[in-house]
Amino acid sequence: MVGAVFLSEGIQKFLFPAEVGSGRFARIGLPHPELLAPLVGGFEVVCGALVLLGLLTRLAVIPLLVIMGVALATTKIPILLESGFWKMAHEARTDFAMTLGSLFLLRVGAGSWSFDARLAARLPRQPSTRVHSP
Repeated sequence: MVGAVFLSEGIQKFLFPAEVGSGRFARIGLPHPELLAPLVGGFEVVCGALVLLGLLTRLAVIPLLVIMGVALATTKIPILLESGFWKMAHEARTDFAMTLGSLFLLRVGAGSWSFDARLAARLPRQPSTRVHSP
């Protein structure tokens, strides 16, 4: 789901730029919204697709976590300061879910059905360098 949501959000930045792309970036005060929104949208599309496929998953979630950090800082912290915790918690529910899902994927990687798992199965096994104590 993490990959699907980021892929969808990235595509929408190109389909509806005034609402969720450069127009929205300008409204929340991000610099150079006409350049930043397509850049963010591109990362969301590419990295979202990689996560969805389970390909380079751990690497792909890193830019997505940066995007989520900026989104929380620029859109949810102002709500917290203006309207309080519960209003912010309501507005940030998707952001929190996407951040936690991305952190989970960063920690554990994709699953056994992923391209990452298939690629790992094809790589030769390296001998363990752990020192075993008796």
